[in-house]
Amino acid sequence: MTVQSTTVTVRQGTPVQESTCKEGSLLNTEGHLLGSNEDVTGGLPAPTTTAAVVQKWNHPRSNLLRVLSCFWSLLVSGANDAAYGRLTSDQALIPYLGIYYDLTYGVVSLVFLSPFIGYVLSAVLNNYVHLKLGQRGIAVIASACHIVAYIIISQHPPYPALVAAFVIAGFGNGLSDAGWNAYIGNIARANEILGFLHASYGVGGVIAPLIATTMINKANLGWWNFYYFMLGLACIELVWCTAAFWTQTGTVYRELVNHSRSDAPGGGLRTALFKRPYARVSWLCALFLLAYVGTEVSLGGWIVQFMIQVRKANNFDSGMTSVGFWLGITLGRAVLGFVTPKLGVKLAVSIYIPIAMALELVFWLVPHFYVSAVAVALQGFFLGPFFPAVVVAATKLLPRHLHVSTIGFAAAFGGSGAAILPFAVGALAQAKGVKVLQPIILAFLGIMLVFWLCLPRIGRKQE
Repeated sequence: MTVQSTTVTVRQGTPVQESTCKEGSLLNTEGHLLGSNEDVTGGLPAPTTTAAVVQKWNHPRSNLLRVLSCFWSLLVSGANDAAYGRLTSDQALIPYLGIYYDLTYGVVSLVFLSPFIGYVLSAVLNNYVHLKLGQRGIAVIASACHIVAYIIISQHPPYPALVAAFVIAGFGNGLSDAGWNAYIGNIARANEILGFLHASYGVGGVIAPLIATTMINKANLGWWNFYYFMLGLACIELVWCTAAFWTQTGTVYRELVNHSRSDAPGGGLRTALFKRPYARVSWLCALFLLAYVGTEVSLGGWIVQFMIQVRKANNFDSGMTSVGFWLGITLGRAVLGFVTPKLGVKLAVSIYIPIAMALELVFWLVPHFYVSAVAVALQGFFLGPFFPAVVVAATKLLPRHLHVSTIGFAAAFGGSGAAILPFAVGALAQAKGVKVLQPIILAFLGIMLVFWLCLPRIGRKQE
């Protein structure tokens, strides 16, 4: 991201060097003692600060191209996640993975677990790729991973090769999630723009099951044909993101975040995860996203099977329930993205989670298809803003040189939740039936509330 000299907003006190107000106490980006409610500088910039330029999303024009390319990349990621959820959950449609490969729920659920490896690799390498190749490298590598994975899957290879392809796709998702969240999180009006960024992910989640259902259930095509469509999306991603971030090299990135002071490429991640008090914020954000993304993908992936087996709905109506859930997430991110900054991100999410828990109880305890369909769509609406809220919280509570490392690790950790929790649901569904989905989701919503309340207070000046 090239620093511009015109039409910019200057936020005093950002980034903050690792200044201390007393031994062992570090200041956040606003000159506050991290984890404290007090303004230790009396409202003035921290003693050792610089004025950082906060760019606008639409100026210069190149920023608009970059922001829109990030939206497209997250759309591809959303379609990817919703697609394999859809393709593993509805075995009543024309041969999906379970029937095509003649596998049990537990074995089929490996396609949920396999991206975990890719996300772990992205968490380890994300900071290194940024330092060496910049955002240009993220654009090229993430898009190329999607293309390679979709080419393999579209050939409906032996099942082990299919699992390996989802590892590659998971690595691409991890890089793009971290890179684009960190980029958007540091521009002006980050709450609103992040809302639209993650709404784009939701759009991908809407169109993937809709198109997959139509192709497989209506057009009688094999499940693998859907990945030709995904391949087209990934090719556009490669061209668009690479063109938008072509000038954003590793040199530009290192100058921007002043990483030259790090002794090693992994220094930023080690600081974020193991140096107090930054570690508290980093780990709470990561654990929150682990629970959140796992909840989101589990609901989106297994809701079809739940509606068929437990609510006794037909195949197509059950598929549309998944569409409604992802549509709710999309609208929630776009609409509540404007509400959240008015309430304050900490308070807003503390309100959204109990509402989502109440809707989950309605979904679980009222045994009617239409009530369940409406409840899960509304649940998606209130779940939608959670990921953007975590990114905003991290950028407010931590100094800028830790943003990419922390957000990258948290996003990758969250992506691991997209692998682990649906896999666990699949294993339990094999043993106990898909009805176990609801108490699991309710429990994880409660865990998310605990993690969120443990974050330090975010003052109004930081909002």
